[in-house]
Amino acid sequence: MGRQFGKICVFCGSREGARESYVQKARRLGQLLAEQGAGLVYGGGSIGLMGTIADAVLASGGHVVGVIPETLARREIMHSQAQEMLVVDTMHTRKAKMASLADAFIAMPGGYGTFEELFEIITWAQLGIHQKPIGLLNVDGYFDALLTFVDHAIAEGFVHKEHRNFIVSAEEPETLLEALASYKGAPSILKIMELDQT
Repeated sequence: MGRQFGKICVFCGSREGARESYVQKARRLGQLLAEQGAGLVYGGGSIGLMGTIADAVLASGGHVVGVIPETLARREIMHSQAQEMLVVDTMHTRKAKMASLADAFIAMPGGYGTFEELFEIITWAQLGIHQKPIGLLNVDGYFDALLTFVDHAIAEGFVHKEHRNFIVSAEEPETLLEALASYKGAPSILKIMELDQT
Protein backbone atom coordinates (compact mmCIF):
# COMPACT_ATOMS: atom_id res chain seq x y z
CA MET A 1 0.00 0.00 0.00
CA GLY A 2 1.25 3.50 -0.85
CA ARG A 3 1.74 6.44 1.43
CA GLN A 4 -1.14 8.36 2.96
CA PHE A 5 -1.30 12.13 2.62
CA GLY A 6 -2.49 14.43 5.38
CA LYS A 7 -2.62 17.46 3.08
CA ILE A 8 -2.05 17.95 -0.63
CA CYS A 9 -1.21 21.35 -2.11
CA VAL A 10 -2.94 22.06 -5.42
CA PHE A 11 -1.69 24.76 -7.79
CA CYS A 12 -4.28 25.79 -10.38
CA GLY A 13 -5.77 28.68 -12.29
CA SER A 14 -7.83 31.56 -10.99
CA ARG A 15 -9.78 31.16 -14.24
CA GLU A 16 -11.81 28.15 -15.36
CA GLY A 17 -10.16 27.85 -18.77
CA ALA A 18 -11.68 27.11 -22.15
CA ARG A 19 -12.82 23.51 -21.52
CA GLU A 20 -15.51 22.16 -19.25
CA SER A 21 -13.22 19.16 -18.60
CA TYR A 22 -10.92 21.38 -16.53
CA VAL A 23 -13.78 22.19 -14.16
CA GLN A 24 -14.99 18.60 -14.11
CA LYS A 25 -11.58 17.20 -13.20
CA ALA A 26 -11.08 19.88 -10.54
CA ARG A 27 -14.37 18.82 -8.96
CA ARG A 28 -13.41 15.15 -9.14
CA LEU A 29 -10.00 15.75 -7.60
CA GLY A 30 -11.62 17.70 -4.77
CA GLN A 31 -14.07 14.87 -4.11
CA LEU A 32 -11.27 12.31 -4.05
CA LEU A 33 -9.15 14.34 -1.64
CA ALA A 34 -12.07 14.50 0.78
CA GLU A 35 -12.88 10.80 0.36
CA GLN A 36 -9.26 9.84 1.02
CA GLY A 37 -8.98 12.09 4.07
CA ALA A 38 -6.40 14.40 2.49
CA GLY A 39 -6.91 18.07 3.24
CA LEU A 40 -6.55 20.66 0.49
CA VAL A 41 -3.89 23.36 0.72
CA TYR A 42 -4.31 25.98 -1.98
CA GLY A 43 -4.08 29.66 -2.82
CA GLY A 44 -7.23 30.68 -0.97
CA GLY A 45 -9.27 32.00 -3.89
CA SER A 46 -12.99 31.63 -4.55
CA ILE A 47 -12.80 31.97 -8.34
CA GLY A 48 -11.68 29.82 -11.26
CA LEU A 49 -10.39 26.30 -10.75
CA MET A 50 -9.15 27.37 -7.31
CA GLY A 51 -12.71 28.01 -6.20
CA THR A 52 -13.98 24.89 -7.94
CA ILE A 53 -11.67 22.48 -6.16
CA ALA A 54 -12.16 24.15 -2.78
CA ASP A 55 -15.95 23.99 -3.20
CA ALA A 56 -15.73 20.29 -4.14
CA VAL A 57 -13.61 19.42 -1.10
CA LEU A 58 -15.99 21.28 1.20
CA ALA A 59 -19.10 19.75 -0.39
CA SER A 60 -17.61 16.29 0.17
CA GLY A 61 -16.87 16.95 3.85
CA GLY A 62 -13.16 17.60 3.48
CA HIS A 63 -10.84 20.18 5.03
CA VAL A 64 -9.60 23.24 3.18
CA VAL A 65 -6.64 25.44 4.10
CA GLY A 66 -6.25 28.61 2.04
CA VAL A 67 -3.09 30.72 1.96
CA ILE A 68 -3.58 34.13 0.40
CA PRO A 69 -1.52 37.34 0.26
CA GLU A 70 -3.05 40.35 1.98
CA THR A 71 -3.34 42.30 -1.28
CA LEU A 72 -5.53 39.60 -2.86
CA ALA A 73 -7.55 39.08 0.31
CA ARG A 74 -8.51 42.77 0.25
CA ARG A 75 -9.89 42.34 -3.29
CA GLU A 76 -12.59 40.05 -1.89
CA ILE A 77 -11.63 36.96 -3.87
CA MET A 78 -10.81 35.06 -0.68
CA HIS A 79 -12.90 31.93 -0.14
CA SER A 80 -15.27 32.55 2.76
CA GLN A 81 -16.04 28.91 3.60
CA ALA A 82 -12.55 27.44 4.06
CA GLN A 83 -12.01 26.07 7.56
CA GLU A 84 -8.60 27.76 7.71
CA MET A 85 -7.57 30.90 5.85
CA LEU A 86 -4.03 32.15 6.39
CA VAL A 87 -3.47 35.73 5.23
CA VAL A 88 0.23 36.37 4.60
CA ASP A 89 2.31 39.37 3.61
CA THR A 90 3.74 38.37 0.21
CA MET A 91 3.49 35.84 -2.61
CA HIS A 92 6.87 34.43 -1.50
CA THR A 93 5.53 33.80 1.99
CA ARG A 94 2.43 32.22 0.51
CA LYS A 95 4.41 29.66 -1.51
CA ALA A 96 6.71 28.79 1.39
CA LYS A 97 3.74 28.34 3.71
CA MET A 98 1.85 26.11 1.28
CA ALA A 99 4.96 24.00 0.79
CA SER A 100 5.51 23.58 4.53
CA LEU A 101 1.90 22.48 5.09
CA ALA A 102 1.68 19.93 2.28
CA ASP A 103 2.77 16.29 1.98
CA ALA A 104 2.50 16.34 -1.83
CA PHE A 105 1.83 18.76 -4.68
CA ILE A 106 -0.46 18.69 -7.71
CA ALA A 107 -0.54 21.22 -10.54
CA MET A 108 -3.74 21.50 -12.53
CA PRO A 109 -4.24 23.61 -15.65
CA GLY A 110 -3.43 27.26 -14.98
CA GLY A 111 -1.41 30.21 -16.17
CA TYR A 112 1.87 31.88 -15.32
CA GLY A 113 1.29 31.70 -11.57
CA THR A 114 0.66 27.96 -11.73
CA PHE A 115 3.76 27.41 -13.87
CA GLU A 116 5.89 29.45 -11.49
CA GLU A 117 4.63 27.59 -8.41
CA LEU A 118 5.16 24.24 -10.12
CA PHE A 119 8.72 24.91 -11.26
CA GLU A 120 9.74 26.39 -7.94
CA ILE A 121 8.59 23.29 -6.07
CA ILE A 122 10.38 21.09 -8.64
CA THR A 123 13.54 23.17 -8.18
CA TRP A 124 13.31 22.70 -4.41
CA ALA A 125 13.10 18.93 -4.96
CA GLN A 126 16.10 19.12 -7.29
CA LEU A 127 18.08 20.89 -4.59
CA GLY A 128 17.03 18.38 -1.92
CA ILE A 129 14.98 20.90 0.06
CA HIS A 130 12.07 18.43 0.09
CA GLN A 131 11.34 14.87 -1.05
CA LYS A 132 7.59 15.24 -1.54
CA PRO A 133 5.79 13.89 -4.63
CA ILE A 134 4.88 16.35 -7.39
CA GLY A 135 2.12 15.58 -9.88
CA LEU A 136 0.56 17.07 -12.97
CA LEU A 137 -3.15 16.54 -13.59
CA ASN A 138 -2.71 16.58 -17.34
CA VAL A 139 -6.33 17.20 -18.34
CA ASP A 140 -6.84 16.79 -22.10
CA GLY A 141 -3.08 16.97 -22.62
CA TYR A 142 -2.81 20.47 -21.17
CA PHE A 143 0.77 19.88 -19.98
CA ASP A 144 1.97 17.84 -22.99
CA ALA A 145 3.97 20.73 -24.46
CA LEU A 146 5.51 21.50 -21.07
CA LEU A 147 6.61 17.88 -20.63
CA THR A 148 8.06 17.90 -24.14
CA PHE A 149 10.03 21.02 -23.24
CA VAL A 150 11.37 19.36 -20.08
CA ASP A 151 12.50 16.41 -22.19
CA HIS A 152 14.17 18.89 -24.56
CA ALA A 153 16.01 20.51 -21.64
CA ILE A 154 17.23 17.05 -20.60
CA ALA A 155 18.37 16.24 -24.14
CA GLU A 156 20.24 19.56 -24.30
CA GLY A 157 22.09 18.83 -21.05
CA PHE A 158 20.47 21.40 -18.77
CA VAL A 159 18.45 18.96 -16.61
CA HIS A 160 19.68 15.61 -15.28
CA LYS A 161 17.73 12.73 -16.77
CA GLU A 162 17.08 11.40 -13.26
CA HIS A 163 15.19 14.59 -12.46
CA ARG A 164 12.52 13.81 -15.04
CA ASN A 165 11.24 11.49 -12.30
CA PHE A 166 10.33 14.45 -10.11
CA ILE A 167 7.25 14.95 -12.29
CA VAL A 168 4.43 12.41 -12.06
CA SER A 169 1.78 12.95 -14.73
CA ALA A 170 -1.67 11.45 -15.33
CA GLU A 171 -4.87 12.48 -17.08
CA GLU A 172 -7.27 11.24 -14.41
CA PRO A 173 -7.35 12.31 -10.74
CA GLU A 174 -7.67 8.72 -9.51
CA THR A 175 -4.62 7.58 -11.48
CA LEU A 176 -2.57 10.58 -10.39
CA LEU A 177 -3.29 10.10 -6.69
CA GLU A 178 -2.34 6.41 -6.96
CA ALA A 179 0.92 7.34 -8.70
CA LEU A 180 1.76 9.95 -6.07
CA ALA A 181 1.10 7.43 -3.30
CA SER A 182 3.66 5.03 -4.81
CA TYR A 183 6.21 7.73 -5.72
CA LYS A 184 9.82 6.54 -5.28
CA GLY A 185 11.63 9.86 -5.59
CA ALA A 186 14.84 10.90 -7.34
CA PRO A 187 18.30 11.94 -6.13
CA SER A 188 18.95 15.62 -5.48
CA ILE A 189 21.52 17.50 -7.54
CA LEU A 190 23.91 17.39 -4.56
CA LYS A 191 23.59 13.61 -4.35
CA ILE A 192 24.27 13.26 -8.07
CA MET A 193 27.36 15.46 -7.69
CA GLU A 194 28.60 13.25 -4.84
CA LEU A 195 28.10 10.11 -6.93
CA ASP A 196 29.92 11.70 -9.88
CA GLN A 197 32.95 12.33 -7.65
CA THR A 198 33.20 8.72 -6.40
